[in-house]
Amino acid sequence: MAPGGETARGWGIVIGTDTAFLLGVLALVGPAVSTQLRVFLLSLTVVDDIVAVTVIGVVYSDSIDISALIVAAVGIAVLVVLGRAGVWRTWPYVLVTIMVWVATVASGMHASIAGMIAGLLIPAFAPRREAVEGAATLFRAFRQSPMAEVGRSAKDALVRAVSVNERIQLVLHPWVSYVIVPVFALANAGVDLRGGVLAEALVSPMTWAVVVGLVGGKFLGIGLFSLGGAKLGLGRLPQGVGPGQVLAGGALSGIGFTVALLIIGLAFDSPELQDQATVGVLLALVMATALGWLVFRLAAILHGETSAGLPRTLARPVDPDRDHLRGPASAPLTLVEFADFECPFCARATGVTKEVREHFGEDLRYVFRHLPLPDVHPHAELAAAGAEAAAAQGRFWEMHDLLFARQDQLELEDLAGYAGRLGLDVEEFLRDVDEQRHAARIREDVADAEASGARGTPTFFVGTQRHIGAYDAQSLIAELEAARRGEADPRRGGRTPLP
Repeated sequence: MAPGGETARGWGIVIGTDTAFLLGVLALVGPAVSTQLRVFLLSLTVVDDIVAVTVIGVVYSDSIDISALIVAAVGIAVLVVLGRAGVWRTWPYVLVTIMVWVATVASGMHASIAGMIAGLLIPAFAPRREAVEGAATLFRAFRQSPMAEVGRSAKDALVRAVSVNERIQLVLHPWVSYVIVPVFALANAGVDLRGGVLAEALVSPMTWAVVVGLVGGKFLGIGLFSLGGAKLGLGRLPQGVGPGQVLAGGALSGIGFTVALLIIGLAFDSPELQDQATVGVLLALVMATALGWLVFRLAAILHGETSAGLPRTLARPVDPDRDHLRGPASAPLTLVEFADFECPFCARATGVTKEVREHFGEDLRYVFRHLPLPDVHPHAELAAAGAEAAAAQGRFWEMHDLLFARQDQLELEDLAGYAGRLGLDVEEFLRDVDEQRHAARIREDVADAEASGARGTPTFFVGTQRHIGAYDAQSLIAELEAARRGEADPRRGGRTPLP
């Protein structure tokens, strides 16, 4: 038996979760649609991995060289400055990250800490629509004038639209996923089970401590903490994710393969302890998968938790007396759009919906609902209020068309000018907007979008089902035609219901 002190060094084995294995197993044993649960588990594993890498870097490091640590700290400060300065080229970040990595290794700390810090500090952001639109404009210019200078400007604009972090991930992901991680796992997971090693491991407290920590600890810790926090009002579960699915996800989080194997190699010098702990990790992988599968099945049978994705059905049925309709109220086909008046993609979609309406004629009713995104488009809520103020005077669609045609002019004085142009009572119009008389209606549309699974604009619903994929005219026409015929929608595994 190894000394108690060395055995105690293995406490960090059960911290980490192997994200790649977790997502793979979730795809096999989880619900067919599990997008929301996947996001929930990824958020947990990110924190989990940060803690695990911090423990590796601090607890399982050798003696510290202060001078090298100072060099690493300087490199980290440079990464912060690069990010704050908005540097968009990749190579400065790569060079500084390599410097931080070399200095971290030289300092005696584990190199994983350098990777974690660099990953957190290298800028990451969702592509900004203005940047995407700018890149598209430059590419159109290059198409018209294919000169080297114009092409370079278009290429730079496209690169700037994507964050440095994502560009680096795109390059590294194939190497990490298909070479580095598999080679690491194969090199570290091998245990020679001959000569009674397996029998000894199965009766070893070390083996079962790892199993209990990974399987039982993650199942109870993640499951009960998440459900308890939601019950106490400290947060809420992701939309579409049930309590049983949270428990099942907690069980799958007991798959600690890659990180656990790394810590085993750092924690123990004894080959005996390494073998016993590795067997525990492998057993935990099997048991966590089996437990997750069982809990998923029970959640589906007992609580009807068969999906863990965003809702796909229109929460509030179309009401001709309330909703804004184009086309006959009794038309056999319905196309609902959630849109934002300042969204450039919604403006383009107006041409798409016009083509769709022309195709179906009197057989289609088109419904517009508000989904202003003020965090992205600062004038969206004001424009929505202006549209509703115009609707109160019977001119919604005329204002709708003007707002989309002049998305760069949505200040209050612009709206007043549009009201005058449409022959509205401008004073009454401005009172409606100023007193927020239609704010409740707009909030109802936003709540309906939330309940229906609409998260961005434009979002379309064909009949009562959320449209998934491209929203060009041909795609929408094809899905509406399928709805008219009552054909199965292959993306949903069922029929596309008519309204």
